Amino acid sequence: MAGIGLKLNRIYRKNTVTTNIIGFFYSTVITIAPVLVVIITLVLMQYALKFNTVRYADRELFSCTVLYVFIFSLLTAAPFNPVLSRYMSDVIFEERYEDVQPCHRVGLLTNICFSSFFAIPFCIWEHIVGKVPIYYVFTGYCCFVGLVMVFYNMLYLSICKEYRLISLYFLVGMVSSFLMSLFLRYVLNVSVTYSMLLALAVGFLLTAALEWAKIHQFFPENSEEYKRVFEYFGKYWQLILINFLYTLGLFIHNFVFWGTDMATHLVKTFVCNQPYDMATCLAMFTNISASVIFISRVEMYFHERYRNYADAVFGGRGLDIQNTKKRMFRQLASELMTLVRLQFTVSVFIYLFFVIFLPRMGYAGIVMRIYPMVAAGYFVLFLMYAEIIFLYYFEDLNGALFTALCFCVSTYFASLAATKMSHIFFGFGIWIGAVIGFIVAYIRLRWMEHHINEHMFCRGNIMRRSKGIKPSPKVFDITEQRKADGSLEIEPKENTESKKDDEKTVIYH
Repeated sequence: MAGIGLKLNRIYRKNTVTTNIIGFFYSTVITIAPVLVVIITLVLMQYALKFNTVRYADRELFSCTVLYVFIFSLLTAAPFNPVLSRYMSDVIFEERYEDVQPCHRVGLLTNICFSSFFAIPFCIWEHIVGKVPIYYVFTGYCCFVGLVMVFYNMLYLSICKEYRLISLYFLVGMVSSFLMSLFLRYVLNVSVTYSMLLALAVGFLLTAALEWAKIHQFFPENSEEYKRVFEYFGKYWQLILINFLYTLGLFIHNFVFWGTDMATHLVKTFVCNQPYDMATCLAMFTNISASVIFISRVEMYFHERYRNYADAVFGGRGLDIQNTKKRMFRQLASELMTLVRLQFTVSVFIYLFFVIFLPRMGYAGIVMRIYPMVAAGYFVLFLMYAEIIFLYYFEDLNGALFTALCFCVSTYFASLAATKMSHIFFGFGIWIGAVIGFIVAYIRLRWMEHHINEHMFCRGNIMRRSKGIKPSPKVFDITEQRKADGSLEIEPKENTESKKDDEKTVIYH
């Protein structure tokens, strides 16, 4: 994310109100613009194609299909992308650009196969049991695979600092989707819901194709070293679990409420809970600016302190290491507190806007009673994720894994308890899970602050590790012998047993 920091530094350098507003909108565009583009496109489609005139069952089938496409594309892509991101970052740092294509191909095949492993049985069940037409099921599957490829290709363009290209490709894909939906509906006279679904699938596939072409333009060479990529999955297995547990925790409270009496069951296949899912969506948008603020602050301030500390470790004096360490952790604490203050201000403003205006737009009743507690949970959740990113900076994968595990497990059990409460406390699960995760990550960061020297300087091995017979730790035997004058003489005797073991064992240096 260094490219964001350089651009933001140039924007904020003048320190005026105008530049601050420009900097905020720039951060928004490069971080959450793709999500906003998709949402705006869906809203325009519904308005232009008169979605509200379609019968209720068809509307719900389309809504559930899109909901499942987004949720499960994120879940199935979550395990592998962090490891592939780490591999590509190392390859670029070592300037082995010819190894990027093997990484891209292995990752693309892995993501599609893993996603299809769950999607294909679900689609078969949807057609056979739910009696949904095969063409509709296949189009939904193509939409799902297209979004999986979009999320995967975004990973590579993000590492290449091409955030504006990501937003541009999403814009091209969604504009094409909107125009195609109009053509399908008003020229070919296709049904409203299928026109929207097919157009959305084509838009995602077009976006993925544009991203794929740009990646191959950046890295045209192929070393065909595929084995190295698979070795990273074993080396950084914690990253697989961390991102999967965190992503699962984002939606596991929704899954719990899908099993309550409030849930809607559609064509014996789809399950959703409209009031709770809508409240979750509103809560996420209330706090999504936290990612914008966090990226801006980290890129402009903390990254420089971290780099100064790393430079001191590799070539500085002991006093320089201590001073840069103190400055780095002071900046870390300052960034967390600043994120809390700024995000609290933004969240309160958005919350009041939703509370005042959404009831006039038809969003009232249970949705607005559930919304406040869920919004509070997502407020803490984004703060917890900021701490996980700081743990990544220090390569504390065990601490990040324990944080994600505590967050996911506590969210699940607290959500089970929340189903027995009144509507206003339905968000208790995500709130308590985020709080527990935040506390665990904070304690781990404090531990890292006091043990950073051991973490940085005591992680290597003088000798390369290998399998074999362990040699005896005994070096020699001691025999005692009295001299004529009564003094004691100690004579070392060579340990033949140890020598035999050494002859049998090969030590790799």
